Amino acid sequence: MKYILVTGGVISGIGKGIIASSIGTILKSCGLHVTSIKIDPYINIDAGTFSPYEHVVPHITDAIQEWVMRQALIPVDEDGLEPQVCVIELGGTVGDIESMPFIEAFRQFQFKVKRENFCNIHVSLVPQPSSTGEQKTKPTQNSVRELRGLGLSPDLVVCRCSNPLDTSVKEKISMFCHVEPEQVICVHDVSSIYRVPLLLEEQGVVDYFLRRLDLPIERQPRKMLMKWKEMADRYDRLLETCSIALVGKYTKFSDSYASVIKALEHSALAINHKLEIKYIDSTDLEPSTLQEEPVRYHEAWQKLCSAHGVLVPGGFGVRGTEGKIQAIAWARKQKKPFLDANSTEFDPKTNHPVVIDMPEHNPGQMGGTMRLGKRRTLFQTKNSVMRKLYGDPDYLEERHRHRFEVNPVLKKCLEEQGLKFVGQDVGGERMEIVELEDHPFFVGVQYHPEFLSRPIKPSPPYFGLLLASVGRLPHYLQKGCRLSPRCGHSSLVCRGPRLVAAGVLSSLGSLGCLCAARPSPGLWDRRCWEHPGVPFPLAATAPPRRVSCPTATFIWAQLLLTLSWWLEFQE
Repeated sequence: MKYILVTGGVISGIGKGIIASSIGTILKSCGLHVTSIKIDPYINIDAGTFSPYEHVVPHITDAIQEWVMRQALIPVDEDGLEPQVCVIELGGTVGDIESMPFIEAFRQFQFKVKRENFCNIHVSLVPQPSSTGEQKTKPTQNSVRELRGLGLSPDLVVCRCSNPLDTSVKEKISMFCHVEPEQVICVHDVSSIYRVPLLLEEQGVVDYFLRRLDLPIERQPRKMLMKWKEMADRYDRLLETCSIALVGKYTKFSDSYASVIKALEHSALAINHKLEIKYIDSTDLEPSTLQEEPVRYHEAWQKLCSAHGVLVPGGFGVRGTEGKIQAIAWARKQKKPFLDANSTEFDPKTNHPVVIDMPEHNPGQMGGTMRLGKRRTLFQTKNSVMRKLYGDPDYLEERHRHRFEVNPVLKKCLEEQGLKFVGQDVGGERMEIVELEDHPFFVGVQYHPEFLSRPIKPSPPYFGLLLASVGRLPHYLQKGCRLSPRCGHSSLVCRGPRLVAAGVLSSLGSLGCLCAARPSPGLWDRRCWEHPGVPFPLAATAPPRRVSCPTATFIWAQLLLTLSWWLEFQE
């Protein structure tokens, strides 16, 4: 087993996760089985709830090492083979007091597994103040010096910077950080994070790992990275925009929904659309806000009405629940695409409990009582949109994190009203997937589909949401769940029986998050759906313009590029 440790210095959020995932992508493209571990430096039993009832265990450094070695052996690929490389991201910044036990654990770990099986990548910042325009190496020097003082010497120093590193700057970092110049890797600002693996590969990272860790890498063109490059190129050429209203409780800090946002981005890229996320605090949609802050209330509803789709991610606690319900009801009535994941019951004294605490848990106890991990869901019918989106399997396996479930006593009553539970657990006791009849796309899931979303393989529920939002879901299902090149990133976009120039449209259709969709309105009569609480009209989409010859030529060139990409991708 080979271990690659990724640490960070100078500032938090420097990009350790992007570097770690990019390293994993490169190694997977070389034919290796790769796993990953993310360590949050909190010495708690349950970092998910941060309950401080136990802070430390004896011989903690030994426990950390044993845990890493145990987790690294768990198969993560579909073939079930044991991973060959484990990429470990150590959160926080070198020097933080909470990360000291983990740094010491890996200092010991490097000798336990031997040098040829352990590699350390340190991610640091090279700022470039606007006042001087000069790239400063002192923060990186200090960060590496502190890391070396703790017993870890970086094999690669990854420098985050706004512009490519000058040769003199790279040589200076090499001299004062005790590494060769080729071990100083520049990761400057790029158009998208999808270009980071390509940037690392261009600077010889694969060849370095081949020598340093003696990896069994095949020296041949890596097809996976070729697809990655094509995907990054498509990202830079996107013309149309699809907007999603994300109605949640923690919208002031977007990292609260990091996995959800990435899943939306993956699906938007798959249908060749730019993604615009409209963050809406669910409390702003509640009637109480209308009385206290009417301007905020109307602005929130205007955002919701103008979005193509609605997404309501999970949350805990009573606050903002009424606003979420208002958004869901509006999406259902207006037939907007809608996706919901992991709702909970908020009134324990209600006489009509639709969502209940799972019976095997102690009600009210929060620590260690969640249903966690990958679970199997069985489809109950073949006539299901979600089943088709998943490729028509008999079952699926997705990751869960919840404490509540739909009350099975009410299943029959709900299905009589058109709410079909098309997916259940193996025992038939828990409702996993729900679809609404006579609705373009209205889907709710108990699990977290965003956790398994990947740039090249987006999550089916999110993918279906965005397809419905741009009015292409029926066409996609009719074609056997295969995207048509003509409906991709080209000069033409399918809109029912018509074809309209894509370069002159600002948006398409409607979109939602638990899957509720409505048909795309006409080009000339497009308007926002009014909500009773919104007394003023909303901006309408401008009518299309004629396409000039240069624009048409550019669009047709993109059509040919997209067609060639799809043919190779399908192979």
